[in-house]
Amino acid sequence: MTASAEAHHRHRDVSGGWLRPAVFGAMDGLVSNLGLISGVAGSSASAHTIAVAGMAGLAAGAFSMAVGEYTSVASQRELALAEIEVERRELARDPDAELAELTEVYVRRGVEPELAREVARQLSRDPEQALEIHSREELGVGPGDLASPLVAALASFGSFAVGALLPVLPYLLGGTAFWPAALLALAGLFLCGAVVSRVTARSWWYSGLRQLLLGAGAAALTYGLGSLLGTALG
Repeated sequence: MTASAEAHHRHRDVSGGWLRPAVFGAMDGLVSNLGLISGVAGSSASAHTIAVAGMAGLAAGAFSMAVGEYTSVASQRELALAEIEVERRELARDPDAELAELTEVYVRRGVEPELAREVARQLSRDPEQALEIHSREELGVGPGDLASPLVAALASFGSFAVGALLPVLPYLLGGTAFWPAALLALAGLFLCGAVVSRVTARSWWYSGLRQLLLGAGAAALTYGLGSLLGTALG
């Protein structure tokens, strides 16, 4: 295949790979902590109180994301491993039935029966390869595809924390006004939206602007809510 043909048939990673969860984790941290800080700032709280609230929101959100991601991925992994083990036992207990099952898979895909059986027989020579193929065909996942719960938890924690840090950073550096925090967070949201366009069909400016407007809307609503509560409870 020529270089031009390879370029013609190259596709973007539609699963998003590591980029999508990392960017969305950071975006979640940005939106949630911007909303929190907006609400506290709207109540006319001091800069110190806003900074403490922002760091508390960062820690709580990051730990929550990590625990939730760990539990979710661990549960999914345990379920998949249990089903893969069932498939392993079936391959050992009744290999002929499993061979016929794999043959039928290829026949349904348009392969001639005799050829399908021969392909299935050759692929089934190696027990681990047979397990990989049967798992993918029947479960949609192979033993080597299972994600690590710890890696998922750490990635979620880190990406959320980075995003959540932006709105509170100006206060940590000695700022007392809300607008620098809002501008920094909104700029971060635009950047995250622009990066997300790499795994979508939208232009970078459209994705960035959409995320900026959504984040600004959330911040405005929570600022107004904080102002109302500050007045009512003050």
